[in-house]
Amino acid sequence: MYLTNRFFWFAGAIVALFSLSYPLDWLFPLAQIAVTALCLLTASDILILFYRRPEITANRILAPVFSLGDPNTVAINLENKSSLNLHASITDELPVQFQIRNFTISQWLAPGEKYKLAHKLTPSSRGIYQFGHINVFITTRLGMAERRLKEGVEEEVRVYPSIVQMKRFELRATRQIAHETGVKKIRRLGHSYEFEQIKNYVPGDDYRSVNWKASGRRGTVMVNQYEDERSQQIYCLIDKSRVMRMPFEGLSLMDYAINTSLAISNIVLKKQDKAGLITFSDVIGATIKAERKAGQLNTILEALYKEKERKGEANYELMYEAMSRLINVRSLLLLFTNFESPYALERALPTLRRLNRQHLLVVVFFENTEIRKLAGEPVQKTIDIFRQTVARQFLLDKREMVYKLRQYGIQAVLTRPQDLTLNTINKYLELKSRGLI
Repeated sequence: MYLTNRFFWFAGAIVALFSLSYPLDWLFPLAQIAVTALCLLTASDILILFYRRPEITANRILAPVFSLGDPNTVAINLENKSSLNLHASITDELPVQFQIRNFTISQWLAPGEKYKLAHKLTPSSRGIYQFGHINVFITTRLGMAERRLKEGVEEEVRVYPSIVQMKRFELRATRQIAHETGVKKIRRLGHSYEFEQIKNYVPGDDYRSVNWKASGRRGTVMVNQYEDERSQQIYCLIDKSRVMRMPFEGLSLMDYAINTSLAISNIVLKKQDKAGLITFSDVIGATIKAERKAGQLNTILEALYKEKERKGEANYELMYEAMSRLINVRSLLLLFTNFESPYALERALPTLRRLNRQHLLVVVFFENTEIRKLAGEPVQKTIDIFRQTVARQFLLDKREMVYKLRQYGIQAVLTRPQDLTLNTINKYLELKSRGLI
């Protein structure tokens, strides 16, 4: 049993009334009547609440798994089977990872009615999240006391790399749409030369694909239609060293890379290519050979779910040796890492050049959005000039890293963490359409 705020407001008013009754004797009887009324109302409220257990049921509805970095809906079904009008304050025992300590939903419950209350939770780390019971604090219209009912059961849910994002980008890649607004299409700079069929010409077809012999026989313009080459090997290489622990908008760079790896692996398999995975830091982590079998995506999903950041530096030579043993044909390598200085790039460059000679390497690293924001802030003091100078030099170093990689024939993508999946998928589809894989 708990006494409500309304009870204490009334009690405070009665105390003030007793205080005023010292100089004003005629207020004393009124104060006594008020005390008696408060006691009777509170006793009546407690009797209504505790004479028998109110028939209130509550249960939680969770998705089988949660998606990392996405809003996930949690629903609470509430039913009042009693004949009383009750007010309920629902406090769900949320997992400690969310660090939410003031979560409450209020709802008036009419007799015999059912309610569905929903809220959203956005996890920022992978792992097992434990939900506790649902605490329902009920009061009557008198509102002097409340009773706590413990409903529902303890449940746990696993937070996996973003499956929601994977499905969303699968649809966009199928439609060749690159942005949320759907106005920018992926560039088709060429086409592969795996013949599919001969079809009638329609406006927009490439004139270079006109089949003149078939056009002469049919008396109408016919064009060759090509399809993307299949069964090419695509590997996601994820650096899980300390440079990938940097957080942006609640997620670490490694979590962004993991979400993107799942999304790109799904699209690779939909394009009839083979998807694989290698994670590394100072030691080699998960190694999944590129395949196109039925359970490949689930295998990659489970491997990504278990990965953790490490505190050591990335060992690119060790990664190169592991790849040499695992990969025996030319493949597309999508390397997710982060270089914070030209010196860090120089150390890894010899290994990256060797990889690029054997495979098609795409180095994907991150732009520091906080530094870009700092570089664009208005200048008010002399110290702001120095800060902006350092910030702009840092941004210039990042651009020079891109030019350095391209100078050696290595594909490079510099992207904001929020745009990582979008830009990586565009790069994959561009390379595939140009027949470079």
